[in-house]
Amino acid sequence: MLYNIRHVTRFDYAEPVAFARCNLRLKPIAWSGQELHDYGLTIEPGGRTSPARAEAGLANVVRLVVEQASTSLTIESRCRITVDRPVPVPDASDPTLAEVAKWARESRDAGPASPAAYLFPSPLLPLDADIAAWCAEDLDPSRGALEAAITLAQRIQREFAFDPTATLVDTTPHEAFVKRGGVCQDFAQIMISGLRAAGLPAAYASGYLRTLPPPGQPRLVGADATHAWVLLWCGPARGWVGVDPTNGIWMASDHVIVAIGRDYADIAPVDGVILGYGAQAMKVSVDVEPLETVV
Repeated sequence: MLYNIRHVTRFDYAEPVAFARCNLRLKPIAWSGQELHDYGLTIEPGGRTSPARAEAGLANVVRLVVEQASTSLTIESRCRITVDRPVPVPDASDPTLAEVAKWARESRDAGPASPAAYLFPSPLLPLDADIAAWCAEDLDPSRGALEAAITLAQRIQREFAFDPTATLVDTTPHEAFVKRGGVCQDFAQIMISGLRAAGLPAAYASGYLRTLPPPGQPRLVGADATHAWVLLWCGPARGWVGVDPTNGIWMASDHVIVAIGRDYADIAPVDGVILGYGAQAMKVSVDVEPLETVV
């Protein structure tokens, strides 16, 4: 699929903000199955931008500094991207979870896509005994890695309610687990926590879902906003395979990866600091427009 994507983040401030310094992670990364053709970034009322290094994970980071007083800030990101990613199919030859865990522990790769970088607890994803025990029911070490991954994702989709009012951006995985509800961020973090507790390398993927499904197919939950899902490293041959626990499906041509990290803190689309006081409000809109099917 060829997509046009428009992502707008608007901040409104009750009192003029004299200074803002933000990190933007909005440009899709280079990743297997997708090709970026064009990208543009617009800032209103303006500011200085410069490339910055991703402190962790895989992301295209832009540093934004706004030094003129303003009561609003609008960040608009646009891109055109082709996604050609087949739906994974579990196979009897797939490595077991035990083999995947062993290979990841033995990996000497020190790069940002190394499985070893995603084996351990991270700032927002500590080990949780309750989540570990619940996920372990689907993570028998002798089970094929892909079969186990989609089974766990589909169980989360069945047993947890999608409820935007149940959680906030700083809700912990344990709180969302107890509530049995939340949004894509919560479901991804619960699944990652369970996979890592089993000794498996799991990463947090952030990006977009196509807004309009093909004719006759249901609309995916999480479209019209940034979306989050899970990547599980499934050995040297399979590599990183994506699963979407919000929808109980594989990552395929409906998903566009923007950034990959250990948890949300690594890949937040916009974060930073402002110099000012008073209330503020944020509004985000995302439009993923499919242009054509690429043959």
